[in-house]
Amino acid sequence: MRKPKAKVVSGNYMDKIPHIAENHEWRELDDGIVEVDMLHKGFYAKIAQKFFHKPAVSHIKLDKYGSVVWKNIDGERTIYDIVGKMNETFPEEESDMLKRVITFFSTLEMNKFVVLK
Repeated sequence: MRKPKAKVVSGNYMDKIPHIAENHEWRELDDGIVEVDMLHKGFYAKIAQKFFHKPAVSHIKLDKYGSVVWKNIDGERTIYDIVGKMNETFPEEESDMLKRVITFFSTLEMNKFVVLK
């Protein structure tokens, strides 16, 4: 199995503006947690759905940190702005927040949930 190629990011990563990918629907649940729908499409997904009864859509619940990040993605805020919002919301964890948010955005981008512009 091949290891995914790392993307080369031009410019300052903190100045990137995240945008939610158009093919993902999401909702905020009663407890404030965000749930994102992930469509499984493609040849192998269709086989898994037909023969192994796998769902066509997975519902992914984010944790409290991911939910705050997701709700702050508006197409105008930079990653730097979102880190600032996270530090306001969780001041007791400010020392680890930058690393946490960058890791989360890397995961979201790798799985095509967001696009950084």
